Amino acid sequence: MKYIGIIPARYASTRFPGKPLADLCHKSVIHRVYEQAVKALDTVVVATDDERIYDAVEAFGGKVVMTRPDHRCGTERCLEAYMAITTPTWREQNDTDTVIVNIQGDEPFVQPEQIRALMECFPEDYEGEHCPTDIATLVCPFTKEDTLADLENPNTPKVAWSKETGEALLFSRSVIPYMRNVPREEWLSRGQYYRHIGMYAYRADVLQRITQMAPTPLEQAESLEQLRWLENGLRIRVGVTNTRTIGIDTPEDLEKAIEWYKMNG
Repeated sequence: MKYIGIIPARYASTRFPGKPLADLCHKSVIHRVYEQAVKALDTVVVATDDERIYDAVEAFGGKVVMTRPDHRCGTERCLEAYMAITTPTWREQNDTDTVIVNIQGDEPFVQPEQIRALMECFPEDYEGEHCPTDIATLVCPFTKEDTLADLENPNTPKVAWSKETGEALLFSRSVIPYMRNVPREEWLSRGQYYRHIGMYAYRADVLQRITQMAPTPLEQAESLEQLRWLENGLRIRVGVTNTRTIGIDTPEDLEKAIEWYKMNG
């Protein structure tokens, strides 16, 4: 398999405009994401819609492509970037054994082992024309340090997945599984729950398919894009990580990231 890391990075953000260029201990957020990504991948490209981000990435020596500003999501931006850095002939020969790793541009502490866990979801040796994995994503188990409020937080999607096939069965903002006849305060101690870590890797031919799919009922109900893929019959393989990501959505998140870096960087 061939692997290409793409980091979608928009300048506009409702809660934190310009966050890819925000300073995180003398380097921009996007610079730190890029440095972490290249520890696991030979090819990493930033996909942006803003000249300021483009120039910043070029200044620190990174690879970057300019993409349209009207994409609805990072998945679409990844596809445009992939199309820009490859030729039709190359794609015809390599699409089915090329994997695009979508690395969030606001995750400056993404770990190389997390990226490798995604890559390991795509077997090198397989029978048939296509790799059996369409898409891969990460989950992280809830632990005794978590609270019931953490588990019930609708901003933290949960995942049910098959331990036999390693494939996701369902994603939900609700608590899954619901433990019938068990007091809610005992759910964490008596069951195993998994939070979804929003990193994805797609076979290149699958990436081109999913950007053409129309919204589906489950996706619209939960506002979770990955449910569209499941409803269309795609197989989402799950990699497990015990490392939680530290995303930056607001200026307050950046302050917390700075403090974390000072203690652990």
